[in-house]
Amino acid sequence: MPKASDIKKHAAIDFNGRVMIVKDIERSVPQGRAGGSLYRMRMYDVVTGSKVDETFKDSDMLNFADLTRRAAMFSYIDGDQYVFMDNEDYTPYNLNASVIEEEILYINEDTVGLQVILIEGTPVALDLPAHVELVIEETAPALKGGSATARTKPATLSTGLVVQVPEHISTGDNIKVSTTEQRFLGRADSK
Repeated sequence: MPKASDIKKHAAIDFNGRVMIVKDIERSVPQGRAGGSLYRMRMYDVVTGSKVDETFKDSDMLNFADLTRRAAMFSYIDGDQYVFMDNEDYTPYNLNASVIEEEILYINEDTVGLQVILIEGTPVALDLPAHVELVIEETAPALKGGSATARTKPATLSTGLVVQVPEHISTGDNIKVSTTEQRFLGRADSK
């Protein structure tokens, strides 16, 4: 059983008899208290989709839920359902757009390293790779000599995500974007 301080984003825990996916964690250290940090976790029930905010002490013991991760790739959109295909046995997994609204900004047909999280055979969430490669759809024109400065400009990517990029990057460039920090990492290797 892990302590609350060991839980990471996208972990599945068993909380009050329900399986919850941890979407966000905020750590705080109260002043004047003898004791450790507090972890405020925003969790979503995988069955009902309801949101629960709960605060744990760093020493509180939690239980991981029994889940399976399957390597998959994005296949197509059917209404408000995103369909992913298992990389090994080609099983389709349908996820509602509202469940994966944050992850959608990083997904295209070329995304590699996706995992579908299953609980008792039912798809409930996506686990993204550490970084993805996306194409810049729109940004201000590249500035000659822009690589000599650390100034940035906003760029809209093919999925609708907006990130700050260096001034020397231009429309049509393929870039790497961190999925955890939502920031530019560098140019992607051309294919």
